[in-house]
Amino acid sequence: MPPGQVPEIFDQQLLRHRLRRAATGDIANDFLRQRIAEDIASRISLIKREFELCAVFGDKFAQLAEAVESLPNLDTLVSINSIAGNKTVSAHHMLVGGEERLPLANESINLAISPLTLQFANDLPGALIQLQRCLKPDGLFIGAFLGGDTLVELRDALLSAEVDIRGGATPRIHSRVDIRDLGTLLQRAGFALPVVDSDRMTVTYRSTLHLMHDLRALGLTNILAQGANSSLNRRILGRLEEIYHDRYPAADSRIRATFEIIYLTGWAPHESQQKPLKPGSAKTRMADVFKTQEISLANQPND
Repeated sequence: MPPGQVPEIFDQQLLRHRLRRAATGDIANDFLRQRIAEDIASRISLIKREFELCAVFGDKFAQLAEAVESLPNLDTLVSINSIAGNKTVSAHHMLVGGEERLPLANESINLAISPLTLQFANDLPGALIQLQRCLKPDGLFIGAFLGGDTLVELRDALLSAEVDIRGGATPRIHSRVDIRDLGTLLQRAGFALPVVDSDRMTVTYRSTLHLMHDLRALGLTNILAQGANSSLNRRILGRLEEIYHDRYPAADSRIRATFEIIYLTGWAPHESQQKPLKPGSAKTRMADVFKTQEISLANQPND
């Protein structure tokens, strides 16, 4: 691979195909996006400032657009979709693009919201840098990722099923970014006052087929560049059902599935923001706080 070239982890053409399919998909209860929409809207409502121009990224996220449009501290909403002609949101303006190829000028918006879109970026650090640059000083970024515990049951059962039937497994559910790494990435991208927190939810399904139906309708099926086209035959699916029900049962003969949602917030730097104190400027010793003896390391022998 040439120096500076970003490795292709996710097949972006396949991703757009899956999103088009999901845009017309049927899901009885889009619980995941609804939960994220309510949580993000609640976070914004608690901020005592006005956001003149907000950009919402992502396809099929009408819940979020509707939730934030009604907030009193948000004026104009722009929807940025990867699929041209997507009319699933009620934004005032619509653009085609994404976080890796922003159709926005530097310092042009006050608020950027990225729900479940950055997790498919091949160049996540670069995408965060672009987002930080498009924010006006003291502008806010809010993002939502699926965390490492998402679908941990499905990953385990599917791996075991393929090993049992085929003697080996194909990558199907991509690894998630660690919550500790996301805070570091926000800082590297130039965001001030970064905060990362997580929310876990457990839902139940009648079968693995019902779970996979929802994942398909949500646009969250496999788009890994390697192994994305390897199909599951009936023997593997049958074994998957057996293992899943055996290891992760729920009440009424159902199965459980975990979703972890990681939220990221960061601000474009501004001189009015609170700054960390300089080293050595503290007026109270930690030894006094914890009522213990201070041990100096100045004269300690080297290891």
